[in-house]
Amino acid sequence: MHSVAVLALDGVIAFDLATPIEVFGRTMTAEGTPAYEVLIAGPHRNATAGPTTLSVPHTLDRLITADTVIVPGRTDPTIPIDPRAVQALREAAQRGARVASICVGAFDLAAAGLLDGLRATTHWRAAGALSHKYPSVEVDAAALFIDNGQILSSAGAAAGLDLCLHMIARDHGGVIAAEAARTAVMPLTRDASQAQYIRDDDLGSVGLAATLEWIEEHASDSVTVGAIAQAAAVSTRTLNRRFAEQLGVTPSGWLTRARVRGAQRLLETTDWSIDRIASQSGLGSAPNLRARFASIVGTSPTRYRTAFGSPHND
Repeated sequence: MHSVAVLALDGVIAFDLATPIEVFGRTMTAEGTPAYEVLIAGPHRNATAGPTTLSVPHTLDRLITADTVIVPGRTDPTIPIDPRAVQALREAAQRGARVASICVGAFDLAAAGLLDGLRATTHWRAAGALSHKYPSVEVDAAALFIDNGQILSSAGAAAGLDLCLHMIARDHGGVIAAEAARTAVMPLTRDASQAQYIRDDDLGSVGLAATLEWIEEHASDSVTVGAIAQAAAVSTRTLNRRFAEQLGVTPSGWLTRARVRGAQRLLETTDWSIDRIASQSGLGSAPNLRARFASIVGTSPTRYRTAFGSPHND
C-alpha cells in the first residue's frame, strides 16, 4: 500500500497537518479498500500546534521510507527547521519519495534544498519572503499548486486540498479523485493554473483580477484573445506577457479552463446532454468538451456527472 508520511514539527499549522491526513486517509480504491497508509512522523514524540500539543506516533525513519512525504506549514516558517528533519527530507527525496509542501511548508522544502532551481508556490503573503530567503527558487505567487514531478508545492489553506486531490488523481485517476473530493465535500474544479485570490496591488502595478472576471463572465461567448485584450485595454502582446508573468498560462489556456469550469457547473446542476453543455459552455462540440475535460479535470464528463451531479437536477 502507498504510504503517506506527514511531517509534524513544533508550530505546525493544524489545518495543514489535518488536510492530507483526512483526504488521503479517507480515499478508497475502486475495490473499496484503503488506497493509502497515512502516518504522522517527526523528530519528537510531541509537537505543538497553536495552543494544543499533538502526539507524534512515528519517528523520522518512517518518513524516510514513505512513498509520499507531506510537509505542512509552520506558524513561523522563518524559525530554522530541526536539522534532523532536514536530513530526513533529503534522504526521502534521494530514495525517490514524492515530496510535497502545503502553504509555508515550502520554506522547509527550500531549507532542505529540494526546491533549488524549481518553480514553487506558497501562500501569497509569504511569497516575497520565500523568494528573498531562497533566491534559487522560482517563486510563483499566483499558482494554487505546482507539480514538478517528484517535488510539489501548494498555496495556503484550501490549496492543500487541491494538491492532495491532484496527487490522488495522478495515482489512481480522475474517478477516484472525484470520489475523494466528494467525501471531503469539495468540488473537484480547481486546477494548478487557477490563481490564488490575490489583490491587484499584491500581484504588481497592474493586476489581472478584472480581466479574469471578464473572462469568467464571457467564457460561453465566442471570445478571442483579441477580445480579451480589448476588454483589458492592452495589446495582445502585452496581454500574453502579463498572463505569462503573473499566472504562468496563456490567455487562451485560461479561457479554456474557464469554459471547462462552466461545463462542470452544468454537469453538477442540470441533466442537459453533453452536446448542449458543450455549446452552452463555449466549448462548441461534445468531442472538444470531452478532450478538454479529460486533459484538465482528469476524467470524462459522464463520470464527473456521476460523481458530482445532483440527483435532483431539473
